[in-house]
Amino acid sequence: MKIIKPLFTRLARRKVAHGVYRDPRAVGRAAVNVLTVIMWCVCLSCTHEKKYYEESGSVFHTSYHIKYESAGLLTDKIDAELQAFSLSMNPFNPNSIISKVNRNEEVEVDDRFATVFNKAMEVSENSDGVFDVTVSPLINLWGFGFENSDSISQEKIDSILSFVGYKKIRLENKRIIKDDPRMTLNFSAIAKGFASDVIAALLEREGVENYMVEIGGEVAAKGKNPHGKCWQVGIPKPEDDPSGLKYEPDNIISLCGKRGCATSGNYRNFYLKDGKKYAHTIDPRTGYPSEQSLLSATILAPDCMTADAYATAFMALGIEAACKMAEKIPEIEYYLIYSDGSNYKAICSAGLTSLLRKTNHVETRRIASLPAARAALRNRG
Repeated sequence: MKIIKPLFTRLARRKVAHGVYRDPRAVGRAAVNVLTVIMWCVCLSCTHEKKYYEESGSVFHTSYHIKYESAGLLTDKIDAELQAFSLSMNPFNPNSIISKVNRNEEVEVDDRFATVFNKAMEVSENSDGVFDVTVSPLINLWGFGFENSDSISQEKIDSILSFVGYKKIRLENKRIIKDDPRMTLNFSAIAKGFASDVIAALLEREGVENYMVEIGGEVAAKGKNPHGKCWQVGIPKPEDDPSGLKYEPDNIISLCGKRGCATSGNYRNFYLKDGKKYAHTIDPRTGYPSEQSLLSATILAPDCMTADAYATAFMALGIEAACKMAEKIPEIEYYLIYSDGSNYKAICSAGLTSLLRKTNHVETRRIASLPAARAALRNRG
């Protein structure tokens, strides 16, 4: 017997493009499937929507603050990276590589340690030895390190100078070779900057394009802030404040692109003895705290480690020698605050001018040109 399909089924068939007949029920099922896929994709994209996160804590006896745009928190990975860094260069950790080097134990340095050591040697060479990571015994002698000494004499200084100097230590086959076993390393003037770079590198490996990492005041930044603008970093006003609690910006720098920024100053880490102020920047050429008119040095560089090291070098050199050195290092920019005896003045490199945002209290001051600043210093005698 011939089976005749119901009339409604036959009538339901419709002709579509290219003369192909479709069953509307199949088309409906396909449409439902497509909508399901679209909704799943939308939900998935919502789940992985990027937003800005903030991390903060303490490391190496200082604080850190990190802001970054990501699809999720990276706290565990950041902590792991800081822990690995601590095992390499934290002088407060007795099991760190630098602690073992200072105790003359047999130890191979890791890649992080080698990177910092090599950069330190480079900056030492460029600054004629004013930047020197072997200066730790002198820092301790003057009371700024892990030990304190109440009696300082020229005899003691001369004795220590005999085993201080970047040319008396070297890296060979992953081992530190010292000319004198009494030599010790102190990476405090460069390690925080490198730590910021290390976290920045981690964030980039995780696909983060916008971030600002600040460790102990040293900043590595890239991209935009949550407002879609360049990251803003304040240059502290040089006011004597050993507590570090006071903060008023002398100016604001916009960090656009990928930059490292570090500031060194003698207005927080100092002590008074017999009516005289002793600042923490030690000149390894003399063994004495550096006595310069320079109050603070802010450096911009392609990476924070470089900025950190040169900020210290600038403070020890003073304006004249520091500006002369900077002429040979085109990748760095600087903002220097100095005293002319009665007032604060500022000088910046030409490349930094466009990145400055003057605040109200700075408008009464003059950002001097380099020749004018040099002339002013010479006129002081």
